[in-house]
Amino acid sequence: MSSAFIPGFLLGFSLIVAIGAQNAFVLRQGLRKEHVFWVCLICALSDAALIAAGVAGFGVLVTLMPWLAPVMRFGGAAFLIGYGLRSLWSAWRKSGALNPSNDVRKSLGATAAACLAFTWLNPHVYLDTVVLLGSVGAQYGGRRAVFAAGAITSSFLFFFSLGYGARLLRPLFADPKAWRVLDGLIGITMLALAAKLVLE
Repeated sequence: MSSAFIPGFLLGFSLIVAIGAQNAFVLRQGLRKEHVFWVCLICALSDAALIAAGVAGFGVLVTLMPWLAPVMRFGGAAFLIGYGLRSLWSAWRKSGALNPSNDVRKSLGATAAACLAFTWLNPHVYLDTVVLLGSVGAQYGGRRAVFAAGAITSSFLFFFSLGYGARLLRPLFADPKAWRVLDGLIGITMLALAAKLVLE
């Protein structure tokens, strides 16, 4: 079993560890200690569903629907632009509203909706989980489920480590200026990812 589980774990981890919109969102929620468990769980379960679908052969369906790629691409870009501009606006403000002690706490529903959008509106998620992991997992034949389990395990481990590990950085972010810098970096990252999606 390890001959399929470990490759699945390592490949899944290598794909998910790259800095992206979803990871930046999880990091920010972890720093704010806001709905961290549910954010991590939504991200991990979404990845699990996509990985399972990819290994089960759903990647073939994606290739048979060429119109789906541009719809996901531009829809995801529009969402990233909106969130990126909001983050830059928050970074520019001088009111210190990003200090977790006086920041407005978002409802679980609003936070979950944003988390789902970051996950399911990102075309790269489908390429990584459904297409890439699905095609590699197909090479393992009867051990595809074990390969998928390894990739899913890496997803759960990564998201919960990122969400709860972010608390170690809270002393740094006690200064509102650090929050403005973080939001500025997040905003730039979101806009860069949106530009990349559009230019592709």
